[in-house]
Amino acid sequence: MNPRKRTIEQKQPQDNRTAAQVALGRAVALHLEGKRKEALKELDRALESPDVPAEVFSARGHIQFELELYEDAAQSYAKLQSLEPNHTSAAFNLGVCQERLGRWAQAAENFQKAWEADSKRVDALLGFGVCLLHLDRAQNALDTFERVLTLNPGDDTASFGKAVALQLTGKLDQAAKLYREAVERRPEFEDALVNLISLGIARQDYACVQEAAEKLLALRPYSQQAVEGLASCAFASQDYEGASRYCSKLVEFSPDNFDRWFNLGVAQQQTGNLELAAKAYNEALRLRADHKDAWINLGVCLQELKDGKGARGAYERALKLEANLPSVIYNLALLHEQQDSPYEAEALYQRVLEAKPDWEDAWFRLGFLRLQRSDFQGSVTAFENCLKRRAGWMEAQLNLGLAYWKSGDGNSAAKAFDAVLKANPESVDALRGLAALAVDAGNEESALEYQAKLIERGERSAELFYNTGLLLQKTGQLDDATRLYREALAERSDFAEALLNLGHVMKAQGNGDQARQLWSQALAIKPELGAGYFDA
Repeated sequence: MNPRKRTIEQKQPQDNRTAAQVALGRAVALHLEGKRKEALKELDRALESPDVPAEVFSARGHIQFELELYEDAAQSYAKLQSLEPNHTSAAFNLGVCQERLGRWAQAAENFQKAWEADSKRVDALLGFGVCLLHLDRAQNALDTFERVLTLNPGDDTASFGKAVALQLTGKLDQAAKLYREAVERRPEFEDALVNLISLGIARQDYACVQEAAEKLLALRPYSQQAVEGLASCAFASQDYEGASRYCSKLVEFSPDNFDRWFNLGVAQQQTGNLELAAKAYNEALRLRADHKDAWINLGVCLQELKDGKGARGAYERALKLEANLPSVIYNLALLHEQQDSPYEAEALYQRVLEAKPDWEDAWFRLGFLRLQRSDFQGSVTAFENCLKRRAGWMEAQLNLGLAYWKSGDGNSAAKAFDAVLKANPESVDALRGLAALAVDAGNEESALEYQAKLIERGERSAELFYNTGLLLQKTGQLDDATRLYREALAERSDFAEALLNLGHVMKAQGNGDQARQLWSQALAIKPELGAGYFDA
């Protein structure tokens, strides 16, 4: 019997690693190969094991953060923190995740914990400062950033954060200095350029805005902040053509932005492109129908474009939003005047004056309308109010004289016309008024003197020659009367009254045949001049 071969029983080495540790090792290998999603799956499997080590949650948080799964990463780091309260980076990493999620108060709390746990973690203090900015605690943020810079003087992020905090606390000059220094160190620092633009606009330092915007455009040709900055510069320098170009580009970037359409409307309106301006305002109102200024500006454009109906509708919409808008009521009154609705216009001017009693233009329009409807005393009151508020207003002074004359107060009318003539000796209108007053008063000598001055000043109306001829005829100056009647007929050959009175002068001078010929011409033009002939 053959003896059996003896075998030595070898004991297999015992593998004491847990499934979680194995999964963690695989995850590390996969991560090294760049396979982050596969690595995360391995770690997810590790969670199925009992007694999952804290390191798994740290690894999961790390990979989830890289995959921009910030909510999941925050949960992993929170779990890590609960398992190991003294973990050196759990609080910091959780703060970073919460920062990405916009949970500034929670992030600030965790950054503060990380800093308190390890005073060498300047990055935790820096994160705390950033959170304070977002929590509108600018002064606290400023103190924090200064502390960071004491510990690490060359920290660009802390310097930038300090500049932002200075800007928010109103220390604009200091903030601008830091932003400029940041750009000098890093010409590609876009955030600093963007903030320089907004800061320059706030300080009305448009040279700064222009410089920063041009640098930003060189880095990012389609930067909206840069174009907005250049648009602000154009408006500030009243370069409305440039503003139109920039604003047109901005509405291309964001066609649903009310402010950009409104600003485009303003720029187009200032350049006189009223149709384009109206279109821009309509686009703005599509987005915000409750914006009274857009309705007002649209109304002005449409009124200038002679679209009375559209302008009226726009003004009425503005007044529905705010009833007491004197400038809008005034424009609406002008519109009613243009549309031959004088009573409505007059009521609106009175409404303007109830709100703004010193508005002299409203008094003037009110006086003019009253004069037209023969409310002469009311017209006097209105024009006197004009002159109380704007002394030396010649047009108002002339109309006051006319209103006095029509109301029967010749003395006051003469004073008003004399005041105009004193201010402007060449005023033809004042001379006409004084001549008419002299005729009314039967002062033929003065009337002739004023009318002679009118003729000297180049007035050549048929009426002036005719009226002067009448005065000369009444005073027996027949040769001069003949000359003036002929001057009137030279201006208007069918002036029947001039023909008739020239005939009377001819008869008085013994030229009966010529007189009858002139009368026949006058009657042929105006037969009613023959009324009373047989009675006489």
